[in-house]
Amino acid sequence: DYELCEEWGHLYPVPREDLINLHREHLLHLLEMEDMEKALQLLQRIEDPGVCLAISEQSLDQHPNLAASHFLADYLTAHFYASLTAARRNEIQALYIGSKVLLTLPELSRVNYFHLSSRPLLMLEQLLMNMKVDWVAGAVQTLHQLLAGREIGFTVEDIDNLLSKYAEKALNFPFTLKEKRS
Repeated sequence: DYELCEEWGHLYPVPREDLINLHREHLLHLLEMEDMEKALQLLQRIEDPGVCLAISEQSLDQHPNLAASHFLADYLTAHFYASLTAARRNEIQALYIGSKVLLTLPELSRVNYFHLSSRPLLMLEQLLMNMKVDWVAGAVQTLHQLLAGREIGFTVEDIDNLLSKYAEKALNFPFTLKEKRS
């Protein structure tokens, strides 16, 4: 049905908003079916870069599943980096990095942290508070690799400070040890 509507759009004038809505729904459908190749082909068929940008951004703002969010954040960063505002660039890159961090977690646990995918530093803190030290190790390694040369609102130093803060709390004893005297 989407392809038929797309053909119809080539034959008759369709208002820009309707065209954006059609392509957005088609793209979200393809991403939901996890057909990234057809999703990429759809985006490449769209001739107007402004329409393509609007479709990609609106699709991302609908908070699709993890794979779709990752795909859209990567696509927007690769193709429209210069067209985005600095704040939106940071938001999209944070989502991309957050989705990469989520992919390092065990599959069954990802759903518990998906709501933090656009805030990777907060996700890391949540993992620390939940005592998921092994997961934190993988997440930190991924973050260090991804942050090299990127500006997304936090740095490697922020990660190190967070880890130091929780390491200090782990060594904090609420009582004093008394010496036994004979």
